Amino acid sequence: MNTCPVLSPAPAEALTSSPLGQLRRLVVMVDDNQVVITGQVSSYYLKQMAQETVRPLLGERLLLNNVEVCPEAA
Repeated sequence: MNTCPVLSPAPAEALTSSPLGQLRRLVVMVDDNQVVITGQVSSYYLKQMAQETVRPLLGERLLLNNVEVCPEAA
């Protein structure tokens, strides 16, 4: 069982290939039990878009959306 968070190609790649620039700057950490998204975006819409972009790649893992909404992040 891997307990150390590592960058996972699949969820991270989903965001880095996004047409939305702010989503490409987010960090995705993955372990056996969860996927955690962190970083800053300028709107709640973008926070939700990040979550929904990663959701199909979760498998049985939980999703923690720790993205902060900061209007200055644009």
